[in-house]
Amino acid sequence: MNLIKRNGSPVPAFQRLFFDDVFGRDLFNWENNNFSTTSTTLPSVNIKETEENYEVEVAAPGMNKDDFKVTLDNGQLLISSSKQEHVNKEKENYTRREFSYQSFQRSFVLPKNVVDEDRIRARYENGILLLSIPKLEQARQKSPRMIEIS
Repeated sequence: MNLIKRNGSPVPAFQRLFFDDVFGRDLFNWENNNFSTTSTTLPSVNIKETEENYEVEVAAPGMNKDDFKVTLDNGQLLISSSKQEHVNKEKENYTRREFSYQSFQRSFVLPKNVVDEDRIRARYENGILLLSIPKLEQARQKSPRMIEIS
């Protein structure tokens, strides 16, 4: 004799998972989970600290360098982008119109008295926006030095 545990639901567990998974999702967002609640994409960001600077990498493939706006205001670094596309094709027996709008905004508060704000540089290559944020000389970690004992 086999014992089968039932949880009181007539729907098998795998069907419930599928049902919950499909109907629990945003209808038009099945493939991409990287959307905010405002329907804008939020690119992934990597931040790395070296001895001399902070390096910020923003993954934004398919963009151009002119699509970005990078501003520094009162110690806050703001990276934003806005891109619009319109496709309008008219043929003999059909018309195809598509519009798309993509935008994002990320902000970072830079540490006070650590960053050389005048030397921040940005470049866009291979789908990644790269920012180099140099540290002030006095904020850089100094290598250990031997102190002679007299």
